[in-house]
Amino acid sequence: MSLAFYGHPFSSYTQKVLIALYENDIPFEFRCLGPETPEHAAEWLRRWPVGKFPLLLDGDTAVVETSIIIEYLQQTRPGAVRLLPDDARQALDARFLDRFFDLHVMSPVQHAVGGALSGDADKARDALAHARDKLELGYAWAETQLPGRSWACGDAFTLADCAAAPSLFYADWVHRIGEAYPLLRAYRARLLKRPSFARAVEEARPYRPLFPLGAPDRD
Repeated sequence: MSLAFYGHPFSSYTQKVLIALYENDIPFEFRCLGPETPEHAAEWLRRWPVGKFPLLLDGDTAVVETSIIIEYLQQTRPGAVRLLPDDARQALDARFLDRFFDLHVMSPVQHAVGGALSGDADKARDALAHARDKLELGYAWAETQLPGRSWACGDAFTLADCAAAPSLFYADWVHRIGEAYPLLRAYRARLLKRPSFARAVEEARPYRPLFPLGAPDRD
């Protein structure tokens, strides 16, 4: 059964799942959600009225929430790259760091973006200040976890890295990862060189003018 994947190339959470799909060369049909494709939006909302994307459609089975989608892919279409380790304790570490990057890096980014999109200058300023404070805390903690590690959990690329890649990519646009965090800066650079994420970044490049805080001329 072929897969259909609903999302948008510039969406961090869409990119998170795209990384997993690309890592194991899983074939799928990408159905972009945007004003030019209302038929996709109608089907997506019928399947998931909550209105959050991405959504994976496997025949009649709709799978939502990025971490769940990636686990579902491993269960139903396992490949050479095991994004959830077989060892239960290692899998728990990957799930924890996945949650860390989603909740403590990407969520502050979204808060800043939401403030910018509000059209209220005071809200935008306060949201950006709040995001920068939270991101600084997240950067400092992440730096302590990276000594001796190539990837978030060690030598193996996992679910945690799928979450970290877009989170750190956009976070650095909102609040630059400073020189006080050399390991985190180097980790972000490695993620950008990973073929699966590099592909997602290139596919999203035409949409950079949409970033309300202004996409920097880098990456």
